[in-house]
Amino acid sequence: MALPRAIRRTNPMTLVLATLLALGFLVFIFSPSSNAAAISTAKRKFDSAAAHPLSPPTAPFQKAPSSLKGKRPPPPVVHYHMNNVTTTSDPVRNQESILILTPLARFYQGYWNNLLKLSYPHSLISIGFITPKTREGNTATAALQAAIAQTQNGPEDQRFASISILRQDFDPPISSQDEAERHKKENQKARRSAMSRARNSLLFTTIGPSTSWVLWLDADIVESPPSLIQDLTSHDKPVIVPNCFQRFKNDKGQWDIRPYDYNSWQDSQQAADLAAKLAPDDILVEGYADIATYRTLMARTADLSETRNQKEIVQLDGVGGTALLVKAEVHRDGAMFPPFAFYHLMETEGFAKMARRLGWSCWGLPNYF
Repeated sequence: MALPRAIRRTNPMTLVLATLLALGFLVFIFSPSSNAAAISTAKRKFDSAAAHPLSPPTAPFQKAPSSLKGKRPPPPVVHYHMNNVTTTSDPVRNQESILILTPLARFYQGYWNNLLKLSYPHSLISIGFITPKTREGNTATAALQAAIAQTQNGPEDQRFASISILRQDFDPPISSQDEAERHKKENQKARRSAMSRARNSLLFTTIGPSTSWVLWLDADIVESPPSLIQDLTSHDKPVIVPNCFQRFKNDKGQWDIRPYDYNSWQDSQQAADLAAKLAPDDILVEGYADIATYRTLMARTADLSETRNQKEIVQLDGVGGTALLVKAEVHRDGAMFPPFAFYHLMETEGFAKMARRLGWSCWGLPNYF
């Protein structure tokens, strides 16, 4: 049968183009719009956000969309099932949230770089800072904000779940943050009281209902194993602290290490006898030759050999705060950093005493540093 003249004169390429145009038209009509995709993405972000502005900053808060009358709905009543929050020896597998807290008077780029090297999933890490309202604190805050902006706008696997910066609402007790000034014995009571207030403000403001662990990390910690969090949590202890050493150049001009944090110790009878003679508001401090407590300092018991057992663990009566890991339930149970003399102890050492009085044990890793 012969084809009609109109079809015989039609170029085959024309038929192909017509078919493609028809298919494109059908796809355009029936495919979801980009606006719908954007709405879906926004919904996913909103679902993962904090429930209301009073929620602790374990997730970013986003305002709910306005109603048709321009009024926002009231914040919902939120129920948190705290029994579902776990603290285990395998926090990565159990997706446990870590809250890293740092009182910060000076910003060190090495500190931030060390944070970025942590191998624990950054999506499970929230960070909180508190800085003093001083000229030095303002400089530190500006540098910190610049580092945060660069990281949080960078690759997603490097971004942290949330970051909070608090400013102290009280004046620092000493004007300088130089190491020599900070460690003067006459400055210890006022300095440690202020540090306790800063730590407590930071803790109570940032801890959230999903927080499993709290890692206290000093602002001058610039070198630690990338697996620090996994290594400490693997022991599954309520309170645990590694040793902290400082790099320095010795008399031969060579790099060496020396103990830095003397606040992790086992108590002694001599210290108890000294404390019994003190006035109620006096405190005992470590690291000073004229105060002979004869406590067993964890910093002095470290095995410096390459074959040391890094998993060796000992029970402690006092802990330092350079890198202190605490199960969040210990803090929720009421263990905080006393800004007053608590059994003649303050700050992290007072915290250890308070935790032990509440029934929690404190542990140290003398060969892990």
